[in-house]
Amino acid sequence: MEKQAVTLKRSLSLWQIVLLGVGYMTPMVVFDTFGITSEMTHGHVPAAYILALAALLLTAASYQKMIQVFPTAGSAYTYTQHAINRHLGFMVGWAALMDYLFLPMVNALIFKIYLSAFFPAVPSWIWVLEFVVLITVLNLRSVNFTANFNTFLVVFQIAIISMFVFISARALLHGKGTGELFSVHPFYSSGMDPSLLVAGSAVLCFSYLGFDAVAMLSEETKNPKKTIPKAIFITALLGGVLFTAASYFAQSVFPTVANFKDPQASSPEIAMKIGGTAVQMIFLSGGIAGVVASGVSSHASVARLLYAMGRDNILPKKVFAYVHPKFRTPWFNILLVGFISLSAMFFSLGTATSFINFGALVAFTFVNLSVIAHYAFRKKRHRTAKGFFSYVIMPAIGAAFIGVLWLNLERNSFLLGITWAVIGFVYLVFITKGFKVSPAVIDFPAEDDVRTQTL
Repeated sequence: MEKQAVTLKRSLSLWQIVLLGVGYMTPMVVFDTFGITSEMTHGHVPAAYILALAALLLTAASYQKMIQVFPTAGSAYTYTQHAINRHLGFMVGWAALMDYLFLPMVNALIFKIYLSAFFPAVPSWIWVLEFVVLITVLNLRSVNFTANFNTFLVVFQIAIISMFVFISARALLHGKGTGELFSVHPFYSSGMDPSLLVAGSAVLCFSYLGFDAVAMLSEETKNPKKTIPKAIFITALLGGVLFTAASYFAQSVFPTVANFKDPQASSPEIAMKIGGTAVQMIFLSGGIAGVVASGVSSHASVARLLYAMGRDNILPKKVFAYVHPKFRTPWFNILLVGFISLSAMFFSLGTATSFINFGALVAFTFVNLSVIAHYAFRKKRHRTAKGFFSYVIMPAIGAAFIGVLWLNLERNSFLLGITWAVIGFVYLVFITKGFKVSPAVIDFPAEDDVRTQTL
């Protein structure tokens, strides 16, 4: 009798999934991006966050629709495969892989920058090594252990943001900044330029990356058809609330960042101005916690994408589809991502960051298009007014806003993304023998069965 293959274990709850997504977002990043976004929007950062949230909720809705019929770890890769085309699905997965694969490296670089500033005598490569080993070991354990550790880090960041709100409110009541606890000015002022708001929201949209990553954990979630769609929406919404609340009080206390020495690195100055060295140290600890939480979540997500591609035998199945029999995690993938992350010793932060946005935008675009392809073209759900709005208008608007983000993508990100896509295309030609063979995909029950099946 053939031995049954070890699979991922369904054990994650709704809030474990949500906090993994929020951890991926790094809530403390709101203070790092505040200065530059305040300059861009002329003092309307919270309004830009709300606009970005409203736009990305449309894409979140598309993820919710697709997870109902394809509850798998592959996310955008799987949706495009089944809804549009198998070869295109591979290319989407390949592009997304770049985003997911390089984010742990970016986190390692940020960790190195934080620690090197305080311990300049220590060789910087040591901080990269320590970070990568920590994140890898945490992910090798069971996904529940990983999620619980991440929960602690996220709650710690939320506590620091709450402390900042309290200190800021007290400062406003004592006449600092605008001198008003409640004001519409951070959201609207006469003569504000909508184009600047759109430009600012395009930058801040990348702060929301993470709401989509929770879809990668579908095969480790209890009742994923119900849990994952809720988790995607709650993750985006909770991130929006945290970002908007923190930026509102920051904008109220600092209506202008003209006196900031370096608006592009505003977090230390915000902390120092609001509460002195003690608060600055607390912000630093929160920043480190945020980097570790994002590292844990992004490492877990890319390992699951590699698992999905390995299970389809697009990547060597024996290696990439392997699941550890005790911990029920994709061990080889986790170790591989850790090894790749060590290359942060040789990259600059600017170069590494250029790799991640292209893949995210590709995934977002094709998730929206997959909704139209699957529900409108294949299932003909667009024939009613409600269906047309839900399955055509909403994803089309979501895709259109992602188009705005494409226009704001840095040139280096675009060029590196195209190069990565060309490499993927050559690999696709090789594994399909010149498109004579279609990539393998996992089978799903008929949609009518999916609605009633308990997973």
